[in-house]
Amino acid sequence: MQVTETLSEGLKHEFQISVPAADLDAKADAKLVDLKDKVRINGFRPGKVPVAHLKKIYGKSVMAETIDQTIRDTNTQIFTERGFRLATEPKVTMPTEEAEVEKILAGQTDLTYTVAIEVVPAIALADFKTFSVEKPVADITDADVDEAIKRLADANRGYAAKADGAKAESGDRVKINFKGTIDGVAFDGGTGEGIDVVIGSNTFIPGFEDQLVGIGVGETRTLKVSFPTNYLNNELAGKAAEFETTATAIEAPEDKVVDDEFAKTLGLESLDKLKELMRDRLAGEFGQATRQRVKRALLDRLDETHKFDAPPSLIDEEFNLMWNSVQAEMKSSGKTFADENTTEDKAKEEYRTIADRRVRLGLVLSEIGEKNKITVTDDEVSRAVIERARSMPGREKEVWDFYRSNPQALAQLRAPIYEDKVVDFILELANVTEKKVSKDELFKDDENDKAA
Repeated sequence: MQVTETLSEGLKHEFQISVPAADLDAKADAKLVDLKDKVRINGFRPGKVPVAHLKKIYGKSVMAETIDQTIRDTNTQIFTERGFRLATEPKVTMPTEEAEVEKILAGQTDLTYTVAIEVVPAIALADFKTFSVEKPVADITDADVDEAIKRLADANRGYAAKADGAKAESGDRVKINFKGTIDGVAFDGGTGEGIDVVIGSNTFIPGFEDQLVGIGVGETRTLKVSFPTNYLNNELAGKAAEFETTATAIEAPEDKVVDDEFAKTLGLESLDKLKELMRDRLAGEFGQATRQRVKRALLDRLDETHKFDAPPSLIDEEFNLMWNSVQAEMKSSGKTFADENTTEDKAKEEYRTIADRRVRLGLVLSEIGEKNKITVTDDEVSRAVIERARSMPGREKEVWDFYRSNPQALAQLRAPIYEDKVVDFILELANVTEKKVSKDELFKDDENDKAA
C-alpha cells in the first residue's frame, strides 16, 4: 500500500492511496473461502463448492465489499498513525470510469483513490484552578412570593363571555377552529376545533397568538407562522405554515381573590401554606438563574483562554443552523434587518462570530470531558426523557416513543447533560465566589445569551 499526502493546508488534508490488486484479491479470496461453508449451491455438497466457482458467482460483490472494508481500515490506519481527530466524515473519491472500475472489481488493477479530511486542532487546555468565577445570588422577598401567587391566581381565574361585537385583546381566551397547511398542503396535527387559546400565554407557536388580537367572533383569519427549529416533530421544524383560523367565542378574564379559599382550591390548607410552596418554587427558579449566570461566566472564561482556528466546515454547519432559524423567525414576525438597526451582511458577520465561538467551546468541552473520562449514562438520558415527557401532559407516550425511535433526538438530549457535567467538573476546580444581587439583575436579559 502506498500513501501520499497531496494537501496539508491548515486543518485540511488530502491523501492519495494505492492498494495493490494482489492484496485486494487475497482478501477477497479469504472472504470466498469463508463463504464456502455458508452458501448452498445445487450440485455441490455443503462446504465443497470450489472457490473458483464461487468467484464466478459472487466475485464482484465480494470484491466490492472487500474494497469498502479496505478503504475504511486504511483510512483509520492513516488517521490513527498521524494522530488526527476528524471534524467531519472523510470524503472519499473513487475512480468513476466504467472500464477502470470493472478492472478493479476483477482484481486486474490496483485500487487508487483519494481521501480528503478536515481535522480538529490540538487543544491546549487552560489551568482551571486559576479561574475565578462570580456566582450571583438574590434573596427571595415577600413581594416576590406575592407576585408569584398573583401569577398563579391569574392562571387559575375564570373567564366570562365578552359583549357582542367585542374584539379579542391580550389576556382574553379565544376559542378557535383552525386548519394548518405548509405550501398549501395540510399536515398531520395541523387541524383543531374548539381549541382555547389565551392570548399572551405563549403556549402556541411563536407569533400565532399575537395575530389573534383584534379578531371577532365568527371572523376568519389566515395566521402565518414558522415552527421553531427545535420543534419536537422534525418534519415540521423550521418550516413556514399558514393556519386558517376562525374565532367561535371570546372571553375576558375575571379577577381571582387570593385568600385561604383560593389556596384550598389548589389542595392546600391555607394561604400561608401556599406561600411556603411558592417560596420553595421560587428558590428553584432563582437557583436555576444563578446556575445559568455562572455557566455563562465560565463559558466566557473558556472562550477567552482557548483561541484557535476551528474547523471551517463545523463553523459553516453551525452558522447555517442559526441563520435558517433567524430567517424563519423574521419571516414569521414580518420584521426586516432594518427594524433591528442592522443589515443582512452585518447580521451574518455577527452570527458567524457566534458560530465560531460555539464550535470552539464545544470542542474545548469535549476535550475536557474526554481527558477526564466524563460520560453520560443511559440512566441519565432516560431521566431526561422522562422529565421532557412530564413537561407535556397528555403527550407522555408520544414524547417517549419519539425519543425511543429517534437516535438523533436522543443525542441532542444527551449533549446538554454532558455539557453540564463538564461545567460542574471545571467549577469544582475554579475559585467560585458569591455576590449578592437584586432579582432584576439576576434575571436581566443578556446580550451574550445567544452566544452561550
